[in-house]
Amino acid sequence: MVVVNVGEYQVLCRERVPRPLYEYLASGERELDGEPTRTRLISRVTGTDDEQTLSENQSAYKQIYLRPRSMRPVGDLSTRTSLFGSELDFPVFVSPAGVHALCHDEGECATSRACARHGTMFGLSQHSTRSIEDVAGIFLTVDSVRFGFREADARNGWSSLPPPHRLVNYDESPETSNLHSSSDKSKVYNAKESDAWDQNTERLFEDNPTWDDVSRLKDACGDLPLVVKGIMTAEDALAAVNAGADGIMISNHGGRALDGCLASIDVLPEIAEAVGDRVPILLDGGIRRGTDVLKALALGATCVGIGKPIFFALAVGGEDAVFHVLSMLKTELESAMALCGARTVQDITEQLVTRHPHGGGHAGRYMRAKL
Repeated sequence: MVVVNVGEYQVLCRERVPRPLYEYLASGERELDGEPTRTRLISRVTGTDDEQTLSENQSAYKQIYLRPRSMRPVGDLSTRTSLFGSELDFPVFVSPAGVHALCHDEGECATSRACARHGTMFGLSQHSTRSIEDVAGIFLTVDSVRFGFREADARNGWSSLPPPHRLVNYDESPETSNLHSSSDKSKVYNAKESDAWDQNTERLFEDNPTWDDVSRLKDACGDLPLVVKGIMTAEDALAAVNAGADGIMISNHGGRALDGCLASIDVLPEIAEAVGDRVPILLDGGIRRGTDVLKALALGATCVGIGKPIFFALAVGGEDAVFHVLSMLKTELESAMALCGARTVQDITEQLVTRHPHGGGHAGRYMRAKL
């Protein structure tokens, strides 16, 4: 199969990996055989609760329409942008997401090499299966004081990290020192067992955080850029900036934490209006096309991140497949920019997007008021 878009890697991944792993990674639907009648049941996967947020992260982009401009010179089109003093080949990066080694033996090393080849940024998760020592910046995730309840993981008994993989950043923690040896798949999600993956790592989460913690971490980081991830309101965006964050990242954890949140793209306008150009605004959740990237940039994002598509590609073809995903998104973005009359990333403004005249929602009202 010749892969020509990002979504096709998900199809290939579903064919190649065990069902519990696919359902841990994927968005979409799955089929269950009911007992005793063998009735076909449909259940959504990976997100929390009813997976409203997971679904809307992608569908929200379909409610935003492009306003292409004609007769504009785009012959020397460039997708390059700058972030934290570094030049990126294009404004797409890999979001922090854990346990890449579930999909490929080289794990985060393979993903980071693909990002380096493409001249873009790689976010290393605290749940990485590779060391953090070589990471030159820190993402502080603030939207995960607890894990969300993921029904597919509970149904599949997905509670432990299969050997030989381990969460290397927790090697010295007594709560997680035994996770590398876990192999029993019969335990339910978040079971209070000694080797339950989520149960043990959740004990390390700070459940009484304050914005003073951000200030303290920024002091400890020195010159390293500190990005606060998990921002979903203008109020929290301003609080993060005032606490010293060098950047903020709009994210609802891919719909895997609190269900019922707005899609990431739908909260972007209010946050961009509140923050202005004080710090870069990053965003992830639902990006699957180059046009999605353009829409997010038009609404105020500095760069956008992708997560699930990277896992699908990693499972199918390792580093080269991850590089291919990034290449396809860049090619699609270049095409969308040219057709919209945007020669550079700086030319992508809110004038290039709108809502359908019969549409609604906060982002739609905001954009119509601006046009």
